[in-house]
Amino acid sequence: MTAHTIELVARFEHQVTGVSVSEDNRIFVNFPRWTEDNAVSVAELQKDGTLRPYPDQEWNAWRNARKDDVSPNDHWVCVQSVVADGRGSLWVLDPAAPAQAHLVSGGAKMVQVDLAGDKVVRTVAFDENAAPQGSYLNDMRFSDDGKYAYITDSGVVGAILVVDLEHDKTVRLLDGHPSTQMKKGLNVKADGEVLRRPDGRGVEFSADGIELSGDGAWLYWQAIKGDTLYRISTQVLIERGLKGEDVGDAVEEYGHNGVNDGLLFDRGSNRMYLTSVQDDSIKMRDLDGGPQAELRVVVQDERLRWPDTFTQGPDGTIYVTTSHIQDSAFFKPEAPAALPTELWKLIESDR
Repeated sequence: MTAHTIELVARFEHQVTGVSVSEDNRIFVNFPRWTEDNAVSVAELQKDGTLRPYPDQEWNAWRNARKDDVSPNDHWVCVQSVVADGRGSLWVLDPAAPAQAHLVSGGAKMVQVDLAGDKVVRTVAFDENAAPQGSYLNDMRFSDDGKYAYITDSGVVGAILVVDLEHDKTVRLLDGHPSTQMKKGLNVKADGEVLRRPDGRGVEFSADGIELSGDGAWLYWQAIKGDTLYRISTQVLIERGLKGEDVGDAVEEYGHNGVNDGLLFDRGSNRMYLTSVQDDSIKMRDLDGGPQAELRVVVQDERLRWPDTFTQGPDGTIYVTTSHIQDSAFFKPEAPAALPTELWKLIESDR
């Protein structure tokens, strides 16, 4: 396997999670409102390294301190991920739960922004059936035809949301199913030690990383507080799930990944990249080898402080954010509210 290293793309003064590169090579990032009242939630990374609030200042005008004065349905409340769909749009997922706590009523949504005009063209609001109190919508993927979206909920009770974009319908599936839940007894570590908050709680994220196979036939996911990769046929999700049927019997275990956050299929292959948060590394499995495919280290670097979210540019370049969750005030009360983080890209190494 080709050796890789990482190259710095940008440094941020705030905690980044999501990143996406559009088909015309524009880079977008987001900053969730976890430990500070961010001035910018979604931004476009400019060529000079500066951040442009996206799509404009008004959508970024929400503040915790002004929540009674700013409407949550048409402002970013606490954005967790951004995904360019390859069809001219950037989608923004807003779980609307600052500090991963109380969900702001009317705020949970996914928003479509037209990249040509930098204008919001559609908002899909999630009611309490799709995103109940205690939910934290985490990441999303889109079918190749643009008809369906799939979303993980990493909140108190994990789940998968399926959104029928043609018929404006959302169903919440695998709610409480073992595949979407935190694994009991598993402790997430960083720097060789179990991560715990001052009150004794550890890392508690349910279904988080999500990815579609290249042919769109399979949806994969994993809980952060978990070590197993799962998958389900998208045909089952569409033909049975959207009717409200229980699809738990169609879930398959697909190998042992260890603790990971983001997932990415390398375009045009069946190689799945994983952000391995416990050992500052990025790993890969060639799923052509099935559930028993060997897990290999692509790059391990102490600068990969909680490698979080992947994206792949139109030229094939793979990017990854480092969100430094283990360094945040959640686990280190003395840490600054505004946590410095980075965006990296993978580079083939000569060694």
